[in-house]
Amino acid sequence: MDLSLIFITALIVTGAIILLHKILTVFGRSDRLSGEAPKMPRIVEYSRSFFPIILIVFILRSFVVEPFRIPSGSMLPNLHIGDFILVNKYTYGIRLPISHTKVAGEGSPKRGDVMVFRYPVDPKLNFIKRVIGLPGDKLSYVDKRLAINGVVVSTEADGMFDSQENTGHAYPLDQFVEMIGDEHHRVITDRFRNSRNLEQVIVPEGHYFVMGDNRDHSNDSRYWRFVPEDHIVGRAFVIWFNWKGMDNGWVEWSRIGNSIE
Repeated sequence: MDLSLIFITALIVTGAIILLHKILTVFGRSDRLSGEAPKMPRIVEYSRSFFPIILIVFILRSFVVEPFRIPSGSMLPNLHIGDFILVNKYTYGIRLPISHTKVAGEGSPKRGDVMVFRYPVDPKLNFIKRVIGLPGDKLSYVDKRLAINGVVVSTEADGMFDSQENTGHAYPLDQFVEMIGDEHHRVITDRFRNSRNLEQVIVPEGHYFVMGDNRDHSNDSRYWRFVPEDHIVGRAFVIWFNWKGMDNGWVEWSRIGNSIE
């Protein structure tokens, strides 16, 4: 479902109804014999009420921030299933809805950013992953070790991640702190699952290489390669709500308001 298209259609329809009513009202004034104003049709009343609301939401969603819900565990341990996040739409430049053409701004993704993008295999779907490779970078991922431009990325053991409700596994996963440049974040690996090894690849111009923080349970660039620049939606920056579901304690209050690193 393309919400941008739905919002644009709603704006066009409600705007057209309001405009048509104004035109008919102007041309109908000469026929009025009484001083009473004609009753406004209900569809016009609804359109006048909803048009400004739809316009404000459309502008905010298209150019400022957009909400998303995390549906899978591919970004564990940092993003949990049921987290509701906000995505900054202007950090990487302002884009037109529908066409996704950049019209303003010079920002671009940085290594370590958590980025929402349209899935290259099916652009109707939105994915969220961590930016690992920039245009021109040489990358490899062998035996659960990541290397960027010939340098193995530093990691430090950080205990175990044990959350069966989020991983679906009855056993804990190994947790590490991974350092990419000046940025650090946690990642987890599954010692009972073979990683998808990736020999050296070079990120083409205008593209990005992304990976999930749950390294052995993520559908990412190791499988379908690169994210084109025009598929970028924005940078995830905060968790504004969490819904675990009725069977898992409803809401995990401690996650609300956490920034996304």
